[in-house]
Amino acid sequence: MLRDITIRGLGVIDEAVLDLAPGLNVVTGETGAGKTMVVTGLGLLLGGRADSELVRTGADRTSVEGFADLEADHPALVRAAEAGADVTDGLILARSVAAQGRSRAHLGGRSVPISTLSEVGERLVAVHGQADQWRLRSAEEHRVVLDGFEPEVGRLLEDFQRRYDEHHALAAEADRLRSAARERAREAEGLRVALEEIEAVDPQPGEDEELRGEDDRLSHADALRDGASRAHALLAGDDSAWDGASGGALAALGEAVSALEPWTGHDPALADLHRRLAELTYVASDLTTDVAGYLTDVEVDPGRLSWVQERRAELTRLQRKYGDTVEEVLAWSRDASRTLLTLEGDDARIEEIEARLAQLTPRLGAAGAALHDARAAAAERLGAAVTAELRRLSMPRAHLVVGVTTQAHERGLELPSGERVRYSRNGIDEVDIALAANAGAPPRTVTRAASGGELSRVMLAIEVVTHGGSSTVPTFVFDEVDAGIGGKAGVEVGARLAELAREAQVIVVTHLAQVAAYADRHLVVRKADDGQVAASGVVEVAGDERVRELARMMSGDESGAAVEHAQQLLASAQERVNEPREGT
Repeated sequence: MLRDITIRGLGVIDEAVLDLAPGLNVVTGETGAGKTMVVTGLGLLLGGRADSELVRTGADRTSVEGFADLEADHPALVRAAEAGADVTDGLILARSVAAQGRSRAHLGGRSVPISTLSEVGERLVAVHGQADQWRLRSAEEHRVVLDGFEPEVGRLLEDFQRRYDEHHALAAEADRLRSAARERAREAEGLRVALEEIEAVDPQPGEDEELRGEDDRLSHADALRDGASRAHALLAGDDSAWDGASGGALAALGEAVSALEPWTGHDPALADLHRRLAELTYVASDLTTDVAGYLTDVEVDPGRLSWVQERRAELTRLQRKYGDTVEEVLAWSRDASRTLLTLEGDDARIEEIEARLAQLTPRLGAAGAALHDARAAAAERLGAAVTAELRRLSMPRAHLVVGVTTQAHERGLELPSGERVRYSRNGIDEVDIALAANAGAPPRTVTRAASGGELSRVMLAIEVVTHGGSSTVPTFVFDEVDAGIGGKAGVEVGARLAELAREAQVIVVTHLAQVAAYADRHLVVRKADDGQVAASGVVEVAGDERVRELARMMSGDESGAAVEHAQQLLASAQERVNEPREGT
């Protein structure tokens, strides 16, 4: 609900603070005191059109600020949070209009576009007055009102939406797969060619490194053999392989060991040297054997060299396309195989989806037809109930008609009857709430069929009949709801406003005491001697002060008879408010 509204520099209002309560809040005051400016200011606060002419003469700007206390999951609070507003302790809304015409909006301390303020406002307050019939300014809202009238319609809508969401998701997936079929075919063919190329080469893990080493050995086989031969000659001794060599390193080491061996018992240091020379001899002997073995293994094989180089060339071609190493090529091949399976499986997926859609479509059509029938029946009951309310609200010849129609479409949803109709997530219906203001007059859409006061009463009747339950809007504002009526009709308007106020917060600007008598909080707008509404110009009245205000509203004075009449009116209203509701 709205806790308070502060208005500065608007029309005749210098500054006004409205402290609002749950239930029915009534704003009254003398003609020209600025009552309507309260609704105008509220319209600005909720994102309405700004006009610099609204700025009070002598002021540099008009500003309106309001504080709303909402549940954490309320749509208005959620939308404000999405816009970056601080909603930790409720929601602060602010709007200013400069005398030069520039307008600014803030939510929760954050500057936001006017459109965002409007989006939040539509979730927060429903304004019914003059041209501000926010609750029914779109055909979609007409449907929302009807669907909220009876729980069964809401249940059938949820069932339809559940089926629609599943059907829509599958159809969208099938369309995506079909539209991408040619591209998938090209991609699949490219993958097949690549996989065949890799399979033909059949690379093995680590093969590229092994072949690189073998290529290097075979390419330098002659030099390797020459080097190994020289090393063997130096170790084993070979006059033909080493100019001037009479013996190898092994012979020299053997002589050195023999030279030391007779004296090892006389000096431990010499004995250690002898041991080390002996060990070196063993190592040299093993090394000589290994070199000889290497000479045996190293062979000059031009045929093998040619095969190795051709194989390396094949691997290099794969590595240029699919990876820097054979391991990367093999990894790419595995990924490509999985992708190919997926692409080849899309056709099967399309067939699976089409089979599922063939099952879902008739069920969706049946759900749409059931929802349509329930809406049509509920529309008759809603129209009759609102029409009965209008009789009590001084509109005895008015008749409300809630139309539920479908529109044929050759590619639409097929109903069990075989008819194809246009459809959306909200069903197959177009809902229009129309009003015939006088007997014999054709029904017209409510927002074009009545004056501001009549339309406010129509909306009051709708809200009362639906108990405000057709919307999550927590606050309703009525202006001109009592235009052109009085007496008993005014009492009925007040009673209906009080009835609605049991379900939501209601703010009404009125000149009728019969309406004001039902208020839970009665606010009076008073002008100062200079014609302005000062900071203390909006006050709550209670007790005797409230009785005197009601007396003034009825007779223009506070005479004894007027006060007595006001007391009776107030007592009667209180008694009616305390009556138990139907069904309780």
